[in-house]
Amino acid sequence: MKVGIVVPYSWSFWGGVQEHADHQARALQDLGVEAKILMGHDPPGRLTKLLHPKEGRHTRPPDYVIPVGRSVIVPANSSLPNIILSPTAMLRMRRILADERFDVVHVHEPYAPILSAFALVVATCPTVATFHAAGEKLSWYPGGRKAWGVAVDRADYRIAVSESARRAAEPYAGGPLEVIPNGISLPERFDPGGRNGNVVFIGRNERRKGLEVLLRAWPEVTAQTEARLRVVGADPLSVRWLARRQGLSLERVDLLGGLSEDDLTAELEAASLLAAPALGGESFGMVLTRAFATATPAVASDIEGYAAVADESSAVLVPPGDADAVASSLIELLADEPRRAALGAGARKVAEQYSWDKIARRLVEIYEGLTVGAGAEKAAA
Repeated sequence: MKVGIVVPYSWSFWGGVQEHADHQARALQDLGVEAKILMGHDPPGRLTKLLHPKEGRHTRPPDYVIPVGRSVIVPANSSLPNIILSPTAMLRMRRILADERFDVVHVHEPYAPILSAFALVVATCPTVATFHAAGEKLSWYPGGRKAWGVAVDRADYRIAVSESARRAAEPYAGGPLEVIPNGISLPERFDPGGRNGNVVFIGRNERRKGLEVLLRAWPEVTAQTEARLRVVGADPLSVRWLARRQGLSLERVDLLGGLSEDDLTAELEAASLLAAPALGGESFGMVLTRAFATATPAVASDIEGYAAVADESSAVLVPPGDADAVASSLIELLADEPRRAALGAGARKVAEQYSWDKIARRLVEIYEGLTVGAGAEKAAA
């Protein structure tokens, strides 16, 4: 079987959907499925720096990624995703689909402009659509429904990554939508003990990710512990500007920028805690399960996307936006190693529920059902 995975964003700027698709492709390959990703890529150079001031990863994508064109920044859903809008990219993708002759095309975020919706129109094989976004105000769902809702209606199977994502998509995409969560790759070895006392934050410097809340909490943590805050994913320059504008201290804060997957795993395996103070708009707690896979527990906001994957066995949930609660919870866990280690062991058990191996097998079942059905229709015709 050969599956084409379409992502409307750029490989060069990491995000939850990009990570999901990357792991999806690799998990399918482990099951003997030939999987390729069609998405954007912004190579290093003057033009990329001009169009994209934030830090990215501009190395050559792996062989299973087929770049279709450059991206542009489009503000949406309290975020700044890098989206592919070029007509040239769509023409290139049409040629790729014709050349590759996929058995199934699986598109992500079909209401995001416009690559995924275009793939649903031009694909000549069965199609699957996965909806990731959640929240009460999703700017591109109403507009996307009006502009290319007919294209999304062509999807043969619909998936949402969480209950909140399902509720957000269903009024625009119809139903039914099967909830298949974001997966996680599990390191074979893990140890909840022997950690370095540091705290990791993973995310872009966007308001909804809550980095400002964490930085407001951090002086109290530094006053009572020896912990360092390791900030991953956020552009270091933007964090320095945030600190300067808001009068926030960066004492004992390490701005690491983007990290490779292996380096991030090493950070999490060494850290004592993950801090995830998002304010909302998270359809699924990917940063939580990423940490949980390494037996690293979390102090996280009590929002739906996080509460769906974390409980008292794996994390401490605090009111979103409450810097004092973030600080006190971090301090308490850093001072109580037995409790912190017990939460780490519980976190690993939670992560095992979201193994990519299990999720990929369910996807293969869906693909096989669609291709068998398509074959029967052709035979009848």
